[in-house]
Amino acid sequence: APAGPGLVGGLIVGLMTAKAIAAAANKPLIAINHLEGHALTARLTDGLNFPYLLLLVSGGHTQILAVRGVGDYQRWATTIDDALGEAFDKTAKMLGLPYPGGPNVEKAAQAGNASRFAFPRPMKGSAQPDFSFSGLKTAVRQAATAIAPLSDQDVADICASFQVAVADALADRVSRALTRFRETFPDARNPALVVAGGVAANRTIKAMLERLCAEADFSFIAPPLKLCTDNAAMIAWAGVERLRAGMAQENGFDFVPRSRWPLDSISTPMVGSGRRGAKA
Repeated sequence: APAGPGLVGGLIVGLMTAKAIAAAANKPLIAINHLEGHALTARLTDGLNFPYLLLLVSGGHTQILAVRGVGDYQRWATTIDDALGEAFDKTAKMLGLPYPGGPNVEKAAQAGNASRFAFPRPMKGSAQPDFSFSGLKTAVRQAATAIAPLSDQDVADICASFQVAVADALADRVSRALTRFRETFPDARNPALVVAGGVAANRTIKAMLERLCAEADFSFIAPPLKLCTDNAAMIAWAGVERLRAGMAQENGFDFVPRSRWPLDSISTPMVGSGRRGAKA
């Protein structure tokens, strides 16, 4: 069962329910970091071997991680302000587009002129590996305010320009990570970049990542969208991976949900057994 990170109210309800079911069924309980579910999904869908590079882009997270094994993650980059999905949602709201922002910004951008607005590419060229999207979001607000009231074409042009700026900024960050992966894991055969999270569905971003991987001789893996966004299958799979790896400790029933739970801090598995002698 997922035990974090996320909104603690929902986590409490879900984990308490899982504890009750596990106790009644005399089964082990595995408290899963839901980011680990994202990190391991490509092994379910594509049978991917360790190590590989993960780009996690969602409403709440924008991170690059080296996935070295079950419970063994190195976070190489994260956002210093807004997550990318959050930036899409806030941009959509500013422009009067419905929620969720990602697909609606992408839809509007199809009719837009991506060169009309010269939005910044945050962190591009920086030696620091992290992401930043707050400044880009501010630039969108300023551009929209300057030409208000907005026509449909104005909205489309802003969306297209914003989307291209995001893709360029991501390309710079990911390209550096691909180079670092080669240097860190020189013996890795068939290196791969895995992209997960709802933003991975954006076709402009996906095309950019595919191009980068082709140029760097990396495999590009994007699980089906239904397995990229938060889902039960990825949590179950993460539990399977931990059971197979022999990661069992007697603390599952005592685990307290966490609103914040960095993926690179979970090398010590958060796993517990049910009653003594229980079988999975």
